[in-house]
Amino acid sequence: MHDVLRQRLLRKIESLPDKQMHQVLDYIEFLGSKYAASDQVEVSGLQKFAERLEDNLREKAISPSTIEEAFQLISAADRLLSEVSSAGRQIMADLSQMLESDEDGYGSSAQVEGNPMSPKESEED
Repeated sequence: MHDVLRQRLLRKIESLPDKQMHQVLDYIEFLGSKYAASDQVEVSGLQKFAERLEDNLREKAISPSTIEEAFQLISAADRLLSEVSSAGRQIMADLSQMLESDEDGYGSSAQVEGNPMSPKESEED
């Protein structure tokens, strides 16, 4: 989808009342089930949870403003977890790279030859 079409769709959707936005979502999901290719965009577990929760709240006729507030919080949590996950993957990649370089014999020359504070020095303190 090109940017002009994406912006046009967003502008039209954002101008609708909440109830009609959900109708648009229902129609998009219907079209997706009928015409979309089998390769779906991968979403996080928290996003799947939030979507199921929103569907359940809509079925129970919870006010749209209450749903919006709840999902702002869930969205913030999802962004935070994504950032933590990315940082964790980066740390694991860095550690893996360090371990590989140690196995190749590159990192092993930086050995500590002794304790900088010998027992005699620590007794003097």
